[in-house]
Amino acid sequence: QVQLVESGGGLVQAGGSLRLSCAVSGRTFSTYRLGWFRQAPGKEREFVVAINWSGSTTYCADSVKGRFTISRDNAKNTVYLQMNSLKPEDTAVYYCAATLRTGWESLRDYDYWGQGTQVTVSQ
Repeated sequence: QVQLVESGGGLVQAGGSLRLSCAVSGRTFSTYRLGWFRQAPGKEREFVVAINWSGSTTYCADSVKGRFTISRDNAKNTVYLQMNSLKPEDTAVYYCAATLRTGWESLRDYDYWGQGTQVTVSQ
């Protein structure tokens, strides 16, 4: 069984930065593709960014390109989301997810999910 626990959310002013962390349990952490998704109030959960098992390849949504960076530390079983130049429209609950499937950005591609962490960006 794989468990994911996000942390690092909070309230930040527009233009500021936050770094989210996601601790992943399980001995096969290094084999999983990991992704970050977000869900704003009244909206569907959407893909943000994902990283392959080795960290050599990442893929992100156009809305966060150039502002958000995903990274992973396989020795610590942790994936990170560095968020810079935050905008009010980035306000959402952020979820990390893990998968062994081949897809990158569909919710259906991911088998394991964390409970989410709230990010609020004020004007």
